[in-house]
Amino acid sequence: MIWIYFDASALIKRYSSEKGTKFVNHIFEQLPPEQLGCSAIGVLEIVANLVRKRNDGRLTLALFTQAISQVKDEIVANEAVTVISVDDDLLYSAMNLIAKHNMNATDAIILRSALELQKVLDEQANHMLLCCCDKRLLRAAQKEGIATLDPETDALEAIAQRIANS
Repeated sequence: MIWIYFDASALIKRYSSEKGTKFVNHIFEQLPPEQLGCSAIGVLEIVANLVRKRNDGRLTLALFTQAISQVKDEIVANEAVTVISVDDDLLYSAMNLIAKHNMNATDAIILRSALELQKVLDEQANHMLLCCCDKRLLRAAQKEGIATLDPETDALEAIAQRIANS
């Protein structure tokens, strides 16, 4: 079985139309919530991004309100979606990734949480793909052995084929 673990750079496309939205929506249409995940800090990044878009006029108040409600319904309140909590152990275990991959703290947390989830899924004979648009995080994940998808550059057929083969 295949799981998709989202970074905020990709998951935001579900809640605000931009390049890659069709790709992310396809994932949500094809996979059940039980096979989707993200980090709790990623949810906060999405909300911050939506607030920026509202503040600079890219989102109307109505679209902003709808997007926030959708995030809460699909991710926060949906117990089927795996949301990785950020605790002190996760934070401190991500520290070495910052220097190793020359990345910011939030990306290191996302990468560490993805590595932890991948470990659990590997034990269950499942597969995980990190869905992300952040090039540095994508490169670091690949170096750490995580398969990746980029909704801004990968063809929609790439995810369709991977889902079909799982």
